[in-house]
Amino acid sequence: MQFGQAKIEYKTNGQILKMREAGLVLAEALDTAVVAAQVGTTTAELDALFAGVLEKHGARSNFKGYHGFPATICASVNEEVVHGFPSGYVLADGDVLKIDGGAIVDGWHADSARTVIVGTADPADQRLSDVTQAAMWRGIAALANARFLGEVGDAIDEYVSAQDGEPLGILEDYVGHGIGSEMHMAPDVLNYSTGHRGPRVKPGMCLAIEPMLVRGSIETRVLDDDWTVVTTDGARASQWEHTVAVHMGGIWVLTAHDGGAAGLAPLGVTPSPLRP
Repeated sequence: MQFGQAKIEYKTNGQILKMREAGLVLAEALDTAVVAAQVGTTTAELDALFAGVLEKHGARSNFKGYHGFPATICASVNEEVVHGFPSGYVLADGDVLKIDGGAIVDGWHADSARTVIVGTADPADQRLSDVTQAAMWRGIAALANARFLGEVGDAIDEYVSAQDGEPLGILEDYVGHGIGSEMHMAPDVLNYSTGHRGPRVKPGMCLAIEPMLVRGSIETRVLDDDWTVVTTDGARASQWEHTVAVHMGGIWVLTAHDGGAAGLAPLGVTPSPLRP
C-alpha cells in the first residue's frame, strides 16, 4: 500500500507477452464455450469444455479455487449478473448467458467475458448485449489516449447514457480491475463517471475493462451460495470484458485474437502488438 492505496503493478514487455499467451488460450476457450452454448446444453458442460482447452495448452484456471470458487468459468443466466456457478442448469431458448473466465500461463493472468443469447433473442436483450459490448470498446478506445484512468469510465458512461430507447443501468458495485501476476489487482477500473481522475495511465499497466449493464435497477444482491450476484428486480444483465495492456507503443487487447483491431477500428484506434 502507498498513501493508503494499493500499489499498481507495471509490467515489462516480456511479462505482457506472457499475458498475451494466456489471453490467446482464454480466447480459444471462450470461443469453444460460446459455440456450445445452445438450447439443451448445461452450464456444467460449458465449464468442462472450457477447462479442456486450458488443459490442452498447459494453462491453468485462475477462477477454480479462487477464494473457494468451484469452477473454471462463471456462468450467469438472465438476472444473474456475475459469479454464477456452472451447474446442471439446462440452457433454454432466449436465455441471456454471461461466460466469464480466465487463464494463467507461467504465472501471468488473463481475464475475459462474453454475453451469449441462447437460441432466439428478445430484441431488448440483444440490444442490452450490443450496447454493453460497444461500451466496452468505447472504454478500451478511451484508454488509448487517456491521461488518467477515470477517462475510461467517462467514455463508457457517456456512450450508455446517449442511447435512445429504454435506459440501461451501469452496475457500480462491480467494476474492472488491474491484472498481471494476480487476477485482481489495483487499480479499480470504474465503468461510470465520478468526477475523479483516478491514477495516471502509464506504460506497463494491464487492465480488465468489463462493463456490466442491466435493463432495470442497478441494485443487486448475493444469493445464499455467497457468490452469485443477481438483480433485485429480476432484470436481465449483460457483461463483456477484455484484458488490455498499455505499453510505450500504445494499447493491445490481450484477450482478442486480433489484438482488438476489429473492435477499435470504427473508433479510430489501432492496437499496437508487441513483438517477442
